[in-house]
Amino acid sequence: MTKVGITALIPPELIFACGKKPCDINNFVPLSNLQPSNKLCAWTAIWRDMILKNELALEYLVVVAGGDCHNALVDGQKVEMKGLPTFFLFYPFDDDSDYLKDQLEELTVFLGGIKEHKAFKEVKEIKKKILEIDDKRIAGKISAEKAFEIMVSASDLRGDISEFERLLENVKEEDIDFLSRIALLGVPPIYPDFHENLASLGLHVVYDELPYEFVRLSGVNIDELAKSYCNYTFARNLDFRLKFLEKELKRRRVDGIIHYTQFACHHLLEDDIFRKNLNYPFLTIQGDMPKKTTKQVKLRLEAFSEMLGSL
Repeated sequence: MTKVGITALIPPELIFACGKKPCDINNFVPLSNLQPSNKLCAWTAIWRDMILKNELALEYLVVVAGGDCHNALVDGQKVEMKGLPTFFLFYPFDDDSDYLKDQLEELTVFLGGIKEHKAFKEVKEIKKKILEIDDKRIAGKISAEKAFEIMVSASDLRGDISEFERLLENVKEEDIDFLSRIALLGVPPIYPDFHENLASLGLHVVYDELPYEFVRLSGVNIDELAKSYCNYTFARNLDFRLKFLEKELKRRRVDGIIHYTQFACHHLLEDDIFRKNLNYPFLTIQGDMPKKTTKQVKLRLEAFSEMLGSL
């Protein structure tokens, strides 16, 4: 099946419906040892160099160039200039679903048209099952590490709808012991062992902000996709995102917030706004290159856990 690389949230159901296999190239970055030739953000620079070095076998690339990751715009063009067919998608800053519908229709043409209409419903049903896993994680019946692994993979369903559904069927419940309930805001940490370290300190992540977006947005046709995905919080104004966060933080009974920020990412500039508007104990962690969680970060996480325990 033709593999389509995606650099941020692109409806995987649409790619499957076009008879192709979505591949979220971000998910290769945390385990990469590649040292990018030049970079602002390690995320985009590493997937860029992985493609240019033929370490990722892709037939198409879809770059989210507006409304999410701005660094991807230039790195995507570098890939396109080397001959890989590339589509640049721009999310609306407001809730203009007609604009997004036009974008998705152009993407459909780029991918050769819809061939598998059933894929829309199949992916929607899988996302419902993942939301159930998220609820169990909130209830302390599934580890945050396992829930994150599943939810972050929902961006592309690992390229295989049937295989991913079998993965969900094998998820086992367990009673999770923890001291505090944490919301992890921002982009997913570039440290592959981050959730494991949080759990070892008694910090149970009940909300992974970006992976939750992968799961909650869906539709069974382009009209529904446009109306749903135009509410992608990372692409909307901060007032919209804050209102959504306030609701989720309350629903999940959060004790504290960890905001993960990536070096040279424009989302770093949102940190002071979150601190002023979200009334919770707050810790900001900034990462750069993929590696195991550093000793310095571990010490800060330990201190944060102790502070929450004393409240």
